[in-house]
Amino acid sequence: MFLTEPVLTKRIPTWPWADPAERVRITGEQYIKTGGYEALRKAVAMDPSDVIQSVKDAQLRGRGGAGFPAGVKWGFLPEPDGGRRYLAVNCDEAEPGTFKDRLLVDFDPHQILEGIAIACWACRLDTAYFFLRGEYRHQADTMRMAIAEAYELGIFGPQGLLKGAVDFSVDCHLHRSAGAYICGEETALLEAIEGKRGWPRIKPPFPAVKGLFGRPTIVNNVETLCAVPHIIERGAEWYTSMGVESTIGQPASFGTKLVGVSGHVNRTGVYEVGLGTSIKDIVQSNDYCQGMKGGRAYKASIPGGVSMGVLDTSEFDAALDFDIGRKYGIMGLGTACPIMFDEGTDMVMVARNIARFFKNESCGQCTPCRDGSQWVYKLLLKIERGEAKARDLDLLTEVAGSMGSMPGTTICGLADGTSWATRTLVDKFRSEFEARIAPTAARAAVGSTS
Repeated sequence: MFLTEPVLTKRIPTWPWADPAERVRITGEQYIKTGGYEALRKAVAMDPSDVIQSVKDAQLRGRGGAGFPAGVKWGFLPEPDGGRRYLAVNCDEAEPGTFKDRLLVDFDPHQILEGIAIACWACRLDTAYFFLRGEYRHQADTMRMAIAEAYELGIFGPQGLLKGAVDFSVDCHLHRSAGAYICGEETALLEAIEGKRGWPRIKPPFPAVKGLFGRPTIVNNVETLCAVPHIIERGAEWYTSMGVESTIGQPASFGTKLVGVSGHVNRTGVYEVGLGTSIKDIVQSNDYCQGMKGGRAYKASIPGGVSMGVLDTSEFDAALDFDIGRKYGIMGLGTACPIMFDEGTDMVMVARNIARFFKNESCGQCTPCRDGSQWVYKLLLKIERGEAKARDLDLLTEVAGSMGSMPGTTICGLADGTSWATRTLVDKFRSEFEARIAPTAARAAVGSTS
């Protein structure tokens, strides 16, 4: 479905083709003039439990990758005991092909800060850490200025939310990542904020019970928090009027979604669409991508970050919703930032490039991930060079399959990402992999009969 009225991007100038002079962030004063922080004012007039219930009623699901219901996550927190309680905002955004949260930081940072303030009020969290990808240098300056403005406006600070409208104060800090992909995993993110190496933690205990500095912590994605002010302002019924119901008995896919489209399309960029919009509609619409680049045919896409797996040529009509994983044999919706490939793309090269990334980004804690990702990369490199034998392709699928088919053998999902990316590429484009092996096999057969 296409939107007649933007939700998350309503204050952002036409993106990404606005006049450069218009591409400036919205200041705190401008945000207030356009209705900003009114949702926070409404939220602090409500009981915190009612705010959580509103988010539950809206069935808001996390926009960072896993799609876990945000209100349910908030409900996992224990009752306040007088100690510190934290919100960690995940803006690490290191998944290849993903750049949607950067748009919100660049142009509308106060929308994020309002979502942070509401979440802190609802969950009784007194300290927020905004965890930002290390390579986002310009965004760090933007966010630092926005946080300073929020303090000046009395949103944050010791006086209490909204210049002391309620006797509950929140502090917000910017924390820049050191640049490791693994820090996007929620517990590795917490380790990094604590000044340690970004290694994922074994769960349980989960962050809601024992998170940052051993205290109750909620970890939310930027886009998730940006949806919260709109839900509070307009109500859960309005939010559930957008998006689609599940067709396979899963929680629904309500609301809008930012999709960052890259690859072989005429017009790349970040678009806001209703969940359930198909990849085909996004690519072909004049409002969005305006077709495949150079008039070439669509071949494949990675719909939500490289760890989710690939959709083949026959799956062009796939809808971007939270059911996509079960319907099309991939891990899930992920970040919903599609990478588009045209008919000339070498899928063996794509697989090798992705495997190289995961090999380099494995933190090394778990043997299946540390050694498996190295093995997958070496096998793909061998296949790409035309040096592999038929048994090498079988070995590749066996190694990749073992990395993602044994729950509990690794601490985080990086091994699963390597597995899904490799297996879906081989399964859906097997002929391309076999073509690299055939000449070697043919030469071996000729040599054996001479």
